Amino acid sequence: MDQDTTGEFWLYDLKVETVLDGRTPVCRHIEGESFRVEGENLVFEPGTQISMYALAALLPLLPVKQRMTDPNDWVSTDAEIACPDPHCGGRFRITRLGKRRFTHAGTTGLPDARGKAYWRSDET
Repeated sequence: MDQDTTGEFWLYDLKVETVLDGRTPVCRHIEGESFRVEGENLVFEPGTQISMYALAALLPLLPVKQRMTDPNDWVSTDAEIACPDPHCGGRFRITRLGKRRFTHAGTTGLPDARGKAYWRSDET
């Protein structure tokens, strides 16, 4: 069915992982530390930390990376984001994982179009 008639859309879940690849970090970046993006949620494993400055640099890109893009778009091909400190060797690799289905009614704030919130879909 056409997306416009079903109200469905898909977003990628993401993994954001710290990579150094031999570069020296200035900030607190630990190789392999990661978090996931599931819908609108950032999911951290216990003990995982990220600099708020690095997170501020990443946040605007995460919703874009969640969406379907043309295979030739840089968003589809470029995966590493540099730490905002120009002297830091830290990078953040964003990997698209599986896709998650959402509906307009489950995610909108428009009163006339609103349904049960997607995060409450398992409640009766």
